[in-house]
Amino acid sequence: MIAATLKFDATGTGHCLFTEVIELSAIGKLEIARASTVEFNNESQLWQVKTPEGLLLFSHPSRQACLGWEHQYFNR
Repeated sequence: MIAATLKFDATGTGHCLFTEVIELSAIGKLEIARASTVEFNNESQLWQVKTPEGLLLFSHPSRQACLGWEHQYFNR
């Protein structure tokens, strides 16, 4: 199981990959913004992690590898 990480910046705003492991609504109003997408690219036959703007961050034949990479990248 991948550990959930919740970080707070200098303004007190929390940042994390969404998880139901932490009851986020218990700490206040939520504002959700997509950090990335994990989608299959039919042309390359690879799973890809992209930013909301479409910048390719990582690709791999395994979707699970992309999800693992995404968690490591955003929880650093």
